[in-house]
Amino acid sequence: MTQPAIFRTIPEQIAVHLRQDILSGVFAPDQPLREQEISERFGVSRGPIREAFRQLTEQGLLVLEPNKGVRVAPLPSRKVRPLIAELRRTIERFALNAIFAQITPEDLAGWEAILADMRRACRQGDTTALVECDLRFHRAIIQSYDGGSLLTLWQPVALRMLMQYNRFDNLMDSYDEHKRLLHAIRAGDKEAALSALAANIQ
Repeated sequence: MTQPAIFRTIPEQIAVHLRQDILSGVFAPDQPLREQEISERFGVSRGPIREAFRQLTEQGLLVLEPNKGVRVAPLPSRKVRPLIAELRRTIERFALNAIFAQITPEDLAGWEAILADMRRACRQGDTTALVECDLRFHRAIIQSYDGGSLLTLWQPVALRMLMQYNRFDNLMDSYDEHKRLLHAIRAGDKEAALSALAANIQ
C-alpha cells in the first residue's frame, strides 16, 4: 500500500503553507485574508492565490462570502465539536479496520518515520510541526484504504478538529497516543489498534 510520490502545483504549495498558518494560529478564526497581501508574500499573481483559497475553502478552513471576500473559518462550537470528533472517529476506524490485514512493512516504516518527526516536534515544543505530523499520520491511514477515495470526506472533518490543537498540556502525550496506536498495529492487535485510534480522536 505504499503511496506514490506527490508533486504539488504552485497553488497547492501555497495552500499547504496557508493551512499550516491557520492550524498553528498565525491566522486567527474569522480573520480576513486579502488576495493582494498573500500574493505579495509568495511573489505570485492573484490567480494561484485564488486557487489556493478555493482548495482551502473545500477543506473547510476558509469561508468565502459574496461581496465580503475570504476569511478563516470559525472554530467549531462546543455543541458541534463532539459530532465532528465522532465523524472523524467513524471514518478512520472504518479505514483502519478495512486495511488492517493488508498493512505492509513499508506502511509500518512510513508511520514510524512520521512518528520520529512527531517525537522531535514534541521535544522541541513545535506545535506547528506536531500538527503537520498528526495530519500526515492519520492521512496515511486514510489514503491506504483504496488510494484515497475517503480523503475528500475525511479531510474537512480532520482539519476542523486540528484548528484547536490544545488538548495536551504536555505535547509528548500526543506522541505517546500515536505510539500506542502504532504499537498495536505492529503487534497485529486490531481491537487494541481501533481502541487506541478512537482514544486519540477527541
